[in-house]
Amino acid sequence: MAEFRNNKKRKKVCQMCAGKSVKYSDVDIIKKYISADRAKILPRRLTGNCAEHQRYIAGEIKKARFMALIPFVK
Repeated sequence: MAEFRNNKKRKKVCQMCAGKSVKYSDVDIIKKYISADRAKILPRRLTGNCAEHQRYIAGEIKKARFMALIPFVK
């Protein structure tokens, strides 16, 4: 008989709510929130952010793109 495991995934914690701040000039941190191949903004379900901070991070990514710190498309 096959063993059944508890495959419950842990809920990701919003890094912004935990106390870490993100600014558009922090390119290394912002790169964690965009995809590697197309430089798209990753969704909340992948990053673990709350809705409020996901909108904030999206705005910071757009500022960094405008300032040419990160590419629009790779």
